[in-house]
Amino acid sequence: MKLFIILGALNAFLSVAFGAFGAHGLEKMVEPKYLEIWKTGVTYQMFHATGLLVIGVLLGKLPASVLLSWSGWLMLIGIILFSGSLYVLAVTKIGVLGAITPLGGVCFLAAWILLMVAAVKHL
Repeated sequence: MKLFIILGALNAFLSVAFGAFGAHGLEKMVEPKYLEIWKTGVTYQMFHATGLLVIGVLLGKLPASVLLSWSGWLMLIGIILFSGSLYVLAVTKIGVLGAITPLGGVCFLAAWILLMVAAVKHL
C-alpha cells in the first residue's frame, strides 16, 4: 500500500532529522542522560520506519491483508507513543511521560507479531 511506503519514508526522514538535531542542537542543551533518551527515540523510529516500508511493499505484492494493515498502523502508533514520548521527555524532563513509552512498545510488539502471522498465512 502506497500509504505505508509514504509513512515509512516520512518517518525515516524525520528520524534522520531528529538524529541530526539531537547530535548538533541538543548536545549542549540537555544532560547526557536525556541525550541518550533522545537517541533511543531516534533509533526506534528508524527501525519502525523500515518496518512500515516493508509492510507497504508486502501489501503491494500480496492480496489485501488486514493483518499487514493492522501491523502498519500499530507501528505508526508505536512511533508516535514510544519515540514521541521519549522526544518530549528528553527536552522537557517531565518524568511522567515515561509512562506513555511502554504503550508504544506494546504497539511495536503487536505489530511485529501481526507481521509474522501475516507471513505464515500469505507467504
